[in-house]
Amino acid sequence: MKKTVFLTGSTGTMGFQGFKELYKRRDMYNIVVLNRGSQKNKDKFAPYMNDPSVKIVWGDLTNYEDILECVTGSDYVLHVGGLVSPAADYFPKKTLFTNVTAMENIVKAVKAQPDPDAIKVVYIGTVAQTGDRNYPTHWGRTGDPIQISIYDHYAISKTKAEAILAESGLRYWVSLRQTGILYPEILKNMEPIMFHVPINGVLEWATVEDSGRLCAKVCNPAVPEEFWRRFYNISSGPDYRITNYEFEVLLLNAIGMKGDDVPKKLFDPNWFILQNFHGQWYTDADDLENYLHFRENIPVKEYFKRMANQVAFFYKLSGLAPLGIVKQILMKPIANTPLYGTQAWIKNGMKDRITAYYGSLEKYNAIPKTWDEFDVVVPDKNEMSYLDHGYDETKDFHSLGIADMKKAAEFRGGECLSKKMGKDVYTPLKWKCACGHEFEMTPNLVLKGGHWCPECLPMPWKYDEIAKTNPFFAQVWYSHHDKDEDNVYTEDIYYGFSKE
Repeated sequence: MKKTVFLTGSTGTMGFQGFKELYKRRDMYNIVVLNRGSQKNKDKFAPYMNDPSVKIVWGDLTNYEDILECVTGSDYVLHVGGLVSPAADYFPKKTLFTNVTAMENIVKAVKAQPDPDAIKVVYIGTVAQTGDRNYPTHWGRTGDPIQISIYDHYAISKTKAEAILAESGLRYWVSLRQTGILYPEILKNMEPIMFHVPINGVLEWATVEDSGRLCAKVCNPAVPEEFWRRFYNISSGPDYRITNYEFEVLLLNAIGMKGDDVPKKLFDPNWFILQNFHGQWYTDADDLENYLHFRENIPVKEYFKRMANQVAFFYKLSGLAPLGIVKQILMKPIANTPLYGTQAWIKNGMKDRITAYYGSLEKYNAIPKTWDEFDVVVPDKNEMSYLDHGYDETKDFHSLGIADMKKAAEFRGGECLSKKMGKDVYTPLKWKCACGHEFEMTPNLVLKGGHWCPECLPMPWKYDEIAKTNPFFAQVWYSHHDKDEDNVYTEDIYYGFSKE
């Protein structure tokens, strides 16, 4: 009997690829999609309007009745949709409302069904939840601290949504944290955000094709029981562990600018930030692959060549121009874009932005002005390291007791107030953080999700204050912040952005 899959975000990059993979398997699945009724979306789905295996609901993720219509009769909910960057950067309040409300509506709609336990909910989270992970804490895994970068309202919304699902009490859910997605249109990206990455930072990428296959594979009824109620990191494998400098080389080579030193001819080193982005290499990336077998395993260099063959020749014309001219007429103006460009922050003395992304004006000024004096660093891609999670990880997770919870809470600068464990690790306990906030949260979300006090979750960002009393969090914060530097952000959180 065919299963019914409700897919959100089907007009987006990952969502549409997921839709195509499900559509290939329409002998196994009926597909329900919820799309905004824009002309662009209607044109995109025009070929499927009369297909009996596809039901298109024109509506909105923030409208409960639209969500309820789509959930009713579904066996799976694939929640890929939501506001993402760069739009999320321009509309922070809208992003928070949309992404959080969508998850609230999905959980509510599933619980409204006659048998909520018959529905499996798959949520696509983000690597941005664990934030800035520069060397030497560039290796990560689920359960590491939630550390949302300053001003990253998108990551706040995704973290809140993940917690709503994990604490919902639903029997079948999973959170898959997506990394950066490689797809042909990324070669066209000429936004100021291109400089909002540390050039020596790292990311373990995923291809759009792998991401689409993942959407279909997770809906296979053969996925075992043990897979559910867990958190996983998504990636296309070890070959996709690259630094941001290596990414620039691969991208620029793909559009015709050849050579390993081409970024040095197009950019100044101080155009790139020093901190406050996100990205890591994963020690646990294979966990998801071992369950779902979604990877194509094409070498990353071959994949960039494939992407280059899928974009219009126009985007390769820059490779024919002298690089010095491209730098002056194209790249430099992007770095100087008002409000968003890194050089605009410097020129306009935007102290909070400078502090967040460079540490201080002094640290910005200390960046070498030429690449000859700048150290481009590529960490060892195989020698993994692990953060301390504050409890005995050699024990079976489901056998942990209240003593383990108290130890974990102490490592987070707080207390476990409960006197005994609940019936399982999915039953909430009472906790208190170092700031005195009391809250309830499941051991699963604390220990395996890396979450902690919801009241301390940004905004405002008081990370230095938290790190001073929370050794668990301090591992990642003080790896790239000085204990005596100014980490206070007084600027209006929506400065320079739409408040809608």
